[in-house]
Amino acid sequence: MNTESSHLATDLDVAMALAEAARVSALKYFRSDSLQIDNKLLAAGAFDPVTIADREVEKEIRAILSQTRPDDGVLGEEHSDTIGSSGRSWVIDPIDGTRAFMCGLPTWGVLIALNNNGRPFLGVMDQPFTGERYIGVVEENSSTARYQHNGIETAISTRRCYSVTDAVMCSTAPDAFGSAEDVKAFSRLSSHTRLTRYGTDCYGYAMLARGNIDLVVESGLQAYDIQAMMPIVEAAGGVITNWQGGDCSQGGQVIAAGSAALHQEAMAILAG
Repeated sequence: MNTESSHLATDLDVAMALAEAARVSALKYFRSDSLQIDNKLLAAGAFDPVTIADREVEKEIRAILSQTRPDDGVLGEEHSDTIGSSGRSWVIDPIDGTRAFMCGLPTWGVLIALNNNGRPFLGVMDQPFTGERYIGVVEENSSTARYQHNGIETAISTRRCYSVTDAVMCSTAPDAFGSAEDVKAFSRLSSHTRLTRYGTDCYGYAMLARGNIDLVVESGLQAYDIQAMMPIVEAAGGVITNWQGGDCSQGGQVIAAGSAALHQEAMAILAG
């Protein structure tokens, strides 16, 4: 094993350790009477929930990284950024889908990404309640996307849907999109699809990577919402960009598709 591959395997080991620790913390509170929920936007009269599970999972992940990767940066949703010196950053969403989590719905997940100078090359989405884990690694010469469940690991890939009229699309919540114009564009695209489903959070991207759906379209995302899913989708053979075909690693508008042809057609419809 060369030095680069050895280093990457160690990164994977760290990511797996983070996911295992997160499972324990998250499952203490899922569907539990002890779940505490606060509103980040109480003063604004809106509702943006954060739970004790969000805070504890991120705290646990950061504690492990401070020991195993002290030179790397850390960007998370619930705590202040840690500035590193290595040029690499771990991007964490401790509970992606907090609303689903508080409702007892298993479409949330723990998101762990590792990027180099802002571009994620390793991503993990772990669903502790169902015991599922999705892993994507994008390397210069090869990429791998894998699914783990019940001690069995299998390769995954997107399905080859080439037309929007044949596509199944998912989105979390169009009413949380960045603008009314984005909602209008999404509705136009949705009217062309075979089926559109809502409330999927990170699980929608995982289903795209394993070939169960064809499109995920969202807006108003943050970097920690999407970076873990990018290597998973890309390594599985999909395309994930912003709505103009550019980099989506900092969030905002995101479109993921199982094939390049579908991605191009869907972008054209979004553009009007």
